[in-house]
Amino acid sequence: MERGAVRGYAPQGKDTGVVKSKGTARLPLLEGQTPLEHTARKPSWLKVRSPGGSNYLRLKRLMRSQRLHSVCEEAGCPNIGECWEAGTATFLILGDVCTRACKYCAIAHGMPTELDWDEPRRVADAVEHLELEHVVITSVNRDDLPDGGAAIFAETIRQCRERRPSCTIEVLIPDFKGDEDALRIVVEAKPDILNHNLETVERLHPWARPGGRYWRSISLLGAAKRMDPTMLTKSGIILGLGETKEEIAQAMADLRKASVDILTLGQYLRPSIHHAPIARWVTPEEFAEWKRIGEEEMGFRHVESGPLVRSSYHAEKQARTVEAGGVGTIREILEADIPAPAEVVSPAPRIQLVQIEPRRAARG
Repeated sequence: MERGAVRGYAPQGKDTGVVKSKGTARLPLLEGQTPLEHTARKPSWLKVRSPGGSNYLRLKRLMRSQRLHSVCEEAGCPNIGECWEAGTATFLILGDVCTRACKYCAIAHGMPTELDWDEPRRVADAVEHLELEHVVITSVNRDDLPDGGAAIFAETIRQCRERRPSCTIEVLIPDFKGDEDALRIVVEAKPDILNHNLETVERLHPWARPGGRYWRSISLLGAAKRMDPTMLTKSGIILGLGETKEEIAQAMADLRKASVDILTLGQYLRPSIHHAPIARWVTPEEFAEWKRIGEEEMGFRHVESGPLVRSSYHAEKQARTVEAGGVGTIREILEADIPAPAEVVSPAPRIQLVQIEPRRAARG
């Protein structure tokens, strides 16, 4: 959708591509599940203070002056104030328009119109200037590029390492459409943590991530561990999209087959009426139980689990305290170059599609 249009999801200020709608917000629910209204009041455990500390304001000014993007801002992360004040930032490279339209993601979707090769230098400048202790580098999906943007990831790692050797570096990468050569480019740049989020359970994956594949995401992490067993690998799952507890446990078990070291679990928060509705609020007690199960029963080296947890939450502590495990049973990339499933959920018992109408959801 072009700028100025009134329908669809188009964040303000986008100037790097043609921004399109996220599409339908239908949620595949099991029988008996009812989604929450968009205007539903958040539980007390999801409320955070507005950001505004000195480090936060300093980083925000630098982002603007250097024409840098942060997933903290683009995706509306609730922890932006805490992380920026603690000296941790997540830079969004390869522009701010994504070629995929995941139903939970606040980042704009469309076709990018530029590739900025000066971006690694500007990120490294910011890391040095702010004296960051830990930096997370992530990106939009760039399916329009032959290597998916892997070369810019690697160059950003190299320049950050050169300018700020004491800073630990985590990359949160796309799946590169299963291209092992692209993955190797990033692995050989030696980030401290290589992260790729699974995001949701297998049943919901084709609907929530129509551009991705469930086993491709898992096996990408397994292949990275094969390439470098000493490197920490990490993944994340958002809860509250309609998954069952059995499906959560299965997704966690599948990630362990790829020897994933670190897992993050957090509550899905709906960015707008153009995104998937929330199926349920997950309590802090349930998050605590998943942490126990993940660490004590499944063998994750660390599980960061809580309603407000996002991929980079407390990431600086993980980089310095968690020790990498060995290679898993999944070592080769699966589902590479297989066309992404259409935005239709495969038939399954007791499934219904629920549409929350924008007009109804907007009243309150």
